[in-house]
Amino acid sequence: MSKQINVALIGNPNTGKTSVFNQLTGLNQKVGNYPGITVEKKEGICKLPRGVKAHILDLPGTYSLNTTSLDESVAVELLLNKNDKDHPDVVVLISDVENLKRNLLLFTQIKDLKIPTILVINMADRMSRKGISLDIALLEQKLNTKIALVSTRKSTGIEHLKELITDYKNLSDASIIDTTVIAPDYFERLRNAFPKEDLYKLWLVITQDVNFMPIKKKAINDASNFTTKSKSELKRLQQKETILRYQFINGILKETYKVDLSTAKGFRATLDKILTHKVFGYLIFFLILLTMFQAIYDWSSYPMDFIDASFASASEWVKNNLPPGAFTDLLAEGILAGIGGIVIFIPQIAFLFLFIALLEESGYMSRVVFLMDRLMRPFGLSGKSVVPLISGTACAIPAVMATRTIENWKERLITILVVPFTTCSARLPVYLIIIALVIPEERFFGLSYQALTLMLLYLIGFGAAILSAMVLNKILKIKSRTFFVIEMPNYKLPLLKNVVYTVWEKTKSFVLGAGKIILAISIVLWFLGSNGYSEKFKNAEEIVTNRINESGLSEFNQSSVNEDLSIYENTLRDSIAQVYNLGPAVISDSLQQHKAILLEKAIHQEISSYKLENSYIGNLGKAIEPAVKPLGYDWKIGIAVLTSFAAREVFVGTLATIYSVGSDQEETIKNRMAAEVNATTKKPLFNLASGISLLLFYAFAMQCMSTLAIVKRETNTWKWPMAQLVFMSLFAYIVALAAYQILK
Repeated sequence: MSKQINVALIGNPNTGKTSVFNQLTGLNQKVGNYPGITVEKKEGICKLPRGVKAHILDLPGTYSLNTTSLDESVAVELLLNKNDKDHPDVVVLISDVENLKRNLLLFTQIKDLKIPTILVINMADRMSRKGISLDIALLEQKLNTKIALVSTRKSTGIEHLKELITDYKNLSDASIIDTTVIAPDYFERLRNAFPKEDLYKLWLVITQDVNFMPIKKKAINDASNFTTKSKSELKRLQQKETILRYQFINGILKETYKVDLSTAKGFRATLDKILTHKVFGYLIFFLILLTMFQAIYDWSSYPMDFIDASFASASEWVKNNLPPGAFTDLLAEGILAGIGGIVIFIPQIAFLFLFIALLEESGYMSRVVFLMDRLMRPFGLSGKSVVPLISGTACAIPAVMATRTIENWKERLITILVVPFTTCSARLPVYLIIIALVIPEERFFGLSYQALTLMLLYLIGFGAAILSAMVLNKILKIKSRTFFVIEMPNYKLPLLKNVVYTVWEKTKSFVLGAGKIILAISIVLWFLGSNGYSEKFKNAEEIVTNRINESGLSEFNQSSVNEDLSIYENTLRDSIAQVYNLGPAVISDSLQQHKAILLEKAIHQEISSYKLENSYIGNLGKAIEPAVKPLGYDWKIGIAVLTSFAAREVFVGTLATIYSVGSDQEETIKNRMAAEVNATTKKPLFNLASGISLLLFYAFAMQCMSTLAIVKRETNTWKWPMAQLVFMSLFAYIVALAAYQILK
């Protein structure tokens, strides 16, 4: 069996590179970051013929090796650095059959690095529809490579590609273009100064911000006999190189690539006019968003109810079947309650990622970016800023990293600072549980009030980002001017496999990422809520029992007992008594037994509540309660707000854990939260005023430690993330305070 092969997948954006990667690796893939930098690294394992395995690395999309961003630099550095453990044995370049000319520019550059390279021509299923014909044999001869004609949509050509990768040692690694002709004297001086180095690799080291050669840049700069070239002169030589390559590509395609111009292309143009219209474009986008949020609520309600009830039953089962003790309490009240608080939202998060994947796969998202450029300009941003803002609906961290495509520093900095206002999926659990508690389940012209509220929160977040950008544009005195350019990919039916992989990976990443934090915090919160140092905590049972003997149950618990007893009595007299012909004495005995059970539960609940208030977490909560009380929150919500700084979604898990400590009732998280009563007003704690206050607080607050860390990394200073934290927290507090005081 051969050793594992390193395969680098590279190509222009929108060529279907991700589709090929998914076809090769299936679910045997993982996502991380390159060591030391915040560029996403996708890699996977592919089983090849004859028992060979391939380590597939999906490099960031790039148009050429003339880098303009950190993403593109990653590709160049890997291709140049033979000492890198991921340095490819073979490169697979993905091209689009309709844009082959542009894609071949990158292909010729990689071939000239003398790395075995396979050319994949993707979207072959569109050839007949577009009137395209290819002479593959002649094209292979002219480019000195092997070609795989692939259609990921129809899953054709992948097996042939695997065969070519397996036989990569038979591929030619010879260069195909002599770039020295653009400046013979200059390259001759380079050859004389560094006779052992490959000239084209050396040329890339000189012109790009990379340094992975045996010869260092300092040594190059010290060679004064050829360093008379200024940056502008080097730029002109790069342009000459690009022209030379396109002359070569044009000559080849003239012989091998034919297009029947009679094929109509009117449909795309007509659709573009509608979807990017200055009025209808925004209206269509608004309707798509509305439909998306309505579907998220309607489709996910059944699996969510099932998950919620399942975790409540599991917690009850653990308490009833495992030996009483600290471990059982930790499992039932800490771990299960905390994890249940995030798992319940998997259906809605999965549906959110599903819709985003469908919009991206269809080619519509690029139209949204183009459309929103008109909206961005007056606020000091360009359409490129919309990509991070839209991707921020999944997570702010990759959204901040996505700003690297914005060349202008001022626009990039402003985008980084305002991206956290965009409603990310971590806010979704908070929004969903609060909306379910305070917004009625009614409809307006078939549209759910709850879905409309959720959409409004997304629009509020986006609006806050835009207005903040406008303010920052006036405050930051950085002169800049940029031009917005975006490629419009062809419309296509979303590929089911790609959508499934995207939803799976994004949902798994969200759940595992949030799950680790929530599990750790749930255990800590359970310990803090189950233990205390004061005499009140240690003697809680005696104190509460004496108080009940003297003055009875608390008003809320007594009212709950009376209401439950009344319902039971009515049911008993109206239904059961008639069926079984029970006498007054039997009914009276049954009522007394039921009352005893209710009183026992109420007493246990009061003891648990008293212990919780006097536990470690209760004392901490009481200490911060004066700060959150004006917002309509109690100490429990205050603790949840505090812990959710680790990650927003921890809010629900925290409340689930706190409300579960000491509770032996088989209730869902939602029911426990709905039953909470304000100690001062004796009314439900989660009402319209406090609910709207919470929603607005989380719409504007930073509440994400990881986002702050990534902003620091991208801006290389703590100045901007600290400014973000202070401003967003103060703004969120003031807005939440105003909302509660007005609505209460």
